Amino acid sequence: MKRLYALVLNPSSPYRPHKEVQNSGSPGIYARRKASDFYIYSPERRLYKEQTETVFSATRFFDIAISVVCLVALLPFLLAIALLIKATSKGPVVFAQQRVGKNNKDFRFYKFRTMYVNNAEKNFLTIGERDKRITPVGVFLRRFKLDELPQLYNVLNNEMSIVGPRPEVRKYVSLYTDAQKEMLNLKPGITDYASIAFVNESALLAKHRDAEAYYIKEIMPLKIELNRKYAEDKSLKNYFTIILKTFFSIAS
Repeated sequence: MKRLYALVLNPSSPYRPHKEVQNSGSPGIYARRKASDFYIYSPERRLYKEQTETVFSATRFFDIAISVVCLVALLPFLLAIALLIKATSKGPVVFAQQRVGKNNKDFRFYKFRTMYVNNAEKNFLTIGERDKRITPVGVFLRRFKLDELPQLYNVLNNEMSIVGPRPEVRKYVSLYTDAQKEMLNLKPGITDYASIAFVNESALLAKHRDAEAYYIKEIMPLKIELNRKYAEDKSLKNYFTIILKTFFSIAS
């Protein structure tokens, strides 16, 4: 706590008070650095570790290295998937959608198309493994998360990381509380703790009559808390731990 005050009040510090500090009734003390790194002392008494340049540079290096290696090594496989999608249903091979990224900015998010054309925007959630909107090829791709592979392009474009909170559509982000919006300071990723915990999310949603309400009230808050877990201890060890756990969860 004292360290946070020193960071904010020291004139030579790279940290400056966030606007909420100006409000004496604010339940927490916020300080934002001039760059993207930050400390937050929240009402829940969580103090986020500074996201150092070393961690940022290292994860970015591995993001690029893993993406390039995967795209080159899997090129024949990616082409086979593209041909299979094109041969079995009408429409583009790749599905693009606006998602909310770092600093609450929208970006174009890519996946292999797994639904029949013009069905994805009707409902942002997939309900059950046999959702009628999903093509037969799409069922297979979703089962092994192969539809996510085009996001390696998003990673190379510095819009996403291999590991980070899964990006949501604006509709759901607009429901975030101020505390939950803290997670938008992180770069979104292809996988995270929430992806592992909710690997069978569509089957879980299928058990509820109002799947969207269940998602908003129950699943979404839990996902954000899991994202917070990574944010509070962002390291190369956890970066690779999440990647390995993702493979095991898909294979199991």
